[in-house]
Amino acid sequence: MNHELPKWVDYGLIPFLNLVTAFLGAGLVVLIVGENPLEAAYLLVHGAFGKGPGIGYTLFYATNFIFTGLSVAVAIHCGLFNIGSEGQAYIGGIGVATACLALDRFVPWYITFPLAIAGAALFGAAWALIPAWLQAKRGSHVVITTIMFNFMAAALLNYLLVSILRPVKSMDPATASFPEPTHLPTLHDILMPLGIEFSKSAPANVSLLLALAAAVFVWVLIWRTRLGYALRAFGHSDTAAQYAGINPVKITILAMLISGGLAGMMAVNTTLGEAERLVLNATEGAGFIGIAVALMGRSHPFGVVLASILFGFLYQGGAELALWTSIPRELIVVIQALVIFFTSALDNMVRMPIERLFIALRGSGDRDG
Repeated sequence: MNHELPKWVDYGLIPFLNLVTAFLGAGLVVLIVGENPLEAAYLLVHGAFGKGPGIGYTLFYATNFIFTGLSVAVAIHCGLFNIGSEGQAYIGGIGVATACLALDRFVPWYITFPLAIAGAALFGAAWALIPAWLQAKRGSHVVITTIMFNFMAAALLNYLLVSILRPVKSMDPATASFPEPTHLPTLHDILMPLGIEFSKSAPANVSLLLALAAAVFVWVLIWRTRLGYALRAFGHSDTAAQYAGINPVKITILAMLISGGLAGMMAVNTTLGEAERLVLNATEGAGFIGIAVALMGRSHPFGVVLASILFGFLYQGGAELALWTSIPRELIVVIQALVIFFTSALDNMVRMPIERLFIALRGSGDRDG
């Protein structure tokens, strides 16, 4: 008997029920700290989607999470767990800054943009190369090495900004601002010719379209190419994949290069799109949120996009919640943790009853037939 669940259940109903359970738990926590859960839910939703700036910030955060979620998802399909998206995004920022500061001040954004993308992807991929090689050739576990490389990336960026890239007489650990023609168009600039009003102050920019294009690219790569088939085959069974002629060293390194490149591209949004210069801690933990996004999205690009919007909503709505209530900002992290907890660690709490229900329904259908 085939016990496989329909895709709409596996990718839709179960994550939705997990999410509802997580928010019920979050509501209980809010009640414990003395706030009204319904009022908190209203502020959360209204702060993220109820007005132009809130929507812009939600989409800005979601853009970051799409890149890092896709980064983790590609590695997962190959049986790898890339914990280093945070550090790869750090280094990707150096690639963006290198491209932007090396160009003449009169170079327009549509020329800078592809060069910044290339710089971010190449630098991010390069930072993933050594952990990939150590995993493939020396057996050093990629989880351990990528965690270590996160700290190394932060230290390297700090050194470069303080000692090398910081302008003379500046006290701020950041590069000089990028030339104005390199600044990316915001969603306000993009939508205005279409007659659609959007907040001028929101940092959401054309990088959102790049992130969506990256999601389409990953879908095509994983499910429509021979390389994607090899990645999935190796992820399901490395022994069987090697028996079929797939080179384990080559496929491991390729997967990590693609993963690192996607993480590095997040810097296009934060460094070129928002800060318009290279600053410390531009990632703000987005690399680690990408892990939760990939798990919640079942490592599928469409799921990653939806999960990214959810976490963008939690980031922006949580900031509004902390601003207008006595709920501390740290509690928003607890709510995010509950979402992760119920959608990953406790996934079987919802999945197993649903599976039993579908088995019973199929058994009943078989008897009736």
